[in-house]
Parts: sequence; C-alpha cells; structure tokens
Amino acid sequence: MSVALQYLTDENGTKTAVVLPMTDYEKLLEDLDDLAAIAERREEPSIPHEQFKAELR
Repeated sequence: MSVALQYLTDENGTKTAVVLPMTDYEKLLEDLDDLAAIAERREEPSIPHEQFKAELR
C-alpha cells in the first residue's frame, strides 16, 4: 500500500475518516474477501499436504 493517506477531521481536529488511493482500497477489499473465505472454511477438515498433492496427480 502507498503511504499517501489523507485524513478528514472534525472541527476539533479529531480524525474522523481516511482517504486513500482506489488501488489501496481495492486491495483491502480483496484481503477482506480472502479473510471471509478463510473464516467460512475454518471448521472444514484438513488433509496432509502429501495427500493433497497425490490427489492432484
């Protein structure tokens, strides 16, 4: 992500929001989607890596 963040503040100078480039925003959305998929599959049983590779062949 880039470091070109801009903050919106209220009349007291308290940061209330952040403005960031669209590319950074889109990357964050992708990361959230990935995390949601991981959370949904958390209870699924896992298989050993070697077994997985054998099943791919």
